[in-house]
Amino acid sequence: MSFYDLVQSTLRETVETSVPAFAPELIVCATIVALLVVRMLSTGGSGSAYPVMVLGTLAAFLTALLTDTPERPTELFTGMLLLDSFSLYMRRLLLLFVLLFAALTRVSGTPDRSDATEFYVLVLGASLGMCLMVAANHMLIVFLGIEMASVPSYVLVGVLKDRRKSAEAALKFAVFGAGAAGVMLYGISLLVGTLGTAHLATMSVQLAALLGSGGAGSRELVLALAGLMILVGFAFKLSAVPFHFWTPDAFEGATAEVGAFLSIASKAAALALLVRVALGLGHLPSQLDRAAMQPAVFAAEVAAAAELVEGVSQPVPVAAPGSSAALRPVRLYCGWLIAILAGVTCTFGNLAAYGQDNMKRLLAYSTIAHAGYMLMPLAAAILLAGEDPAAARLTVAALAFYIAVYLLMNLGAFAFVAFLRNAIASEELPDYAGLVRRSPGLVVCVAVMMFSLVGLPPLAGFSAKFAIFAQTYKGGLLWLVAIGVANTLLSLFYYLRVVKTMVLDPQRAGRPAPQIRLWSNPGFFCALIAFLLVLLGVFWSPLFAQAEHAASMLLP
Repeated sequence: MSFYDLVQSTLRETVETSVPAFAPELIVCATIVALLVVRMLSTGGSGSAYPVMVLGTLAAFLTALLTDTPERPTELFTGMLLLDSFSLYMRRLLLLFVLLFAALTRVSGTPDRSDATEFYVLVLGASLGMCLMVAANHMLIVFLGIEMASVPSYVLVGVLKDRRKSAEAALKFAVFGAGAAGVMLYGISLLVGTLGTAHLATMSVQLAALLGSGGAGSRELVLALAGLMILVGFAFKLSAVPFHFWTPDAFEGATAEVGAFLSIASKAAALALLVRVALGLGHLPSQLDRAAMQPAVFAAEVAAAAELVEGVSQPVPVAAPGSSAALRPVRLYCGWLIAILAGVTCTFGNLAAYGQDNMKRLLAYSTIAHAGYMLMPLAAAILLAGEDPAAARLTVAALAFYIAVYLLMNLGAFAFVAFLRNAIASEELPDYAGLVRRSPGLVVCVAVMMFSLVGLPPLAGFSAKFAIFAQTYKGGLLWLVAIGVANTLLSLFYYLRVVKTMVLDPQRAGRPAPQIRLWSNPGFFCALIAFLLVLLGVFWSPLFAQAEHAASMLLP
């Protein structure tokens, strides 16, 4: 193929395939520009920011909803992004969350009119990075997506400019984030330098060639170190132990609305990216997948990378579609590392939540614990990928289902904190005492959210947690399931403490409980979330079917 033909082929693929498939992200970019233009032309502050943001996000969500699922995974922009059922599912979930998040900010009144444009631009900018994360197919996009999601988040934590605690939290978040990003980038450079490519599918081929030919030698230590350093970046985004230090301080210093954004969108995107990277490096692409790749890019990267493999002068072909025996050490290393991380993370999060009187700190540690729960099926999926790809896909489906339910549970919990902050100017749990006497309907909704976070039947949290524990058990990680069940029992006490304070504790002297009626905007928002949690607890099959479809194109 001549250079002219290569350019023409690339342009044709970009215009005909990549740009239409990338339309939701382009609409988000256009919405950001529209917000800035409206702010520049407006003479009355940022009153138009909310409708512009909602209309733009709704257009992006509907476009993503109407995007047809391809028959097989399709690479976009010369292999930088991957369009498949999993990326579509996660993209729709993220954009739906942004819509619900916008509704929450409208009801709670945060941000105020003067800061609305900047606030929504930062939210959409971070969401754009998260959409890149869930479709990443190249290590450059992996790092770019994480940084695009992280940098606006640092600013969002410090959005309360007149509060010292908020500025301190933003600074801590930024410092820890910069350190984690540096470590991750160095790990990426080690991995890419060793394999000679940054394209995920090609990396798995070269990794299999390196390990299968026995030419790894001293490079095994470099590869192991690179994987460990890359995991640091993911652990930071997930608030996994021991890279969780920023989480309680950042959540306490930020508004409850920003806490909801960080605990849900950031975690969902990081988990989707970790699924993409861990399964991509631990499983060889089938012949069908490689036929769908950008042929010129794939051939060039394989040819360049083959020179790095000792004793290999030509690209090493895959013996048979789905044959990944050579990558078994990679799967064992990643799977057991993530499994240990999951067990430690959920245990620490639940234990640290005890004794927390500030609701945002309590929910921060709850977020850490749930990150541990969500890492459990991922570890099982990695271990199952080589032996039973169908079971691995079902395990990823259970994770995708849990992420969708977690979106509702945590959004409702943080919304409740935001509404009570507006009513009593406090985010301390003891100030919620006696709330049932004046706002009984709201207390019932909050109890549904708390018990769903625990995982009690017949709520959606039970269905989601049962699914991930069942699939973790199928992955041979019985000890990890035992840790998860034990932590579920432990978490009951501090979630129950929230309900007990609102129902049984007497009102504090001089601070009567607020009255928030269910037919008010805050009450209706909480009631809607509680209703969905009950509904999904009983009729969970349609959502799980969507999650199964999302995972159907993984590990072909």
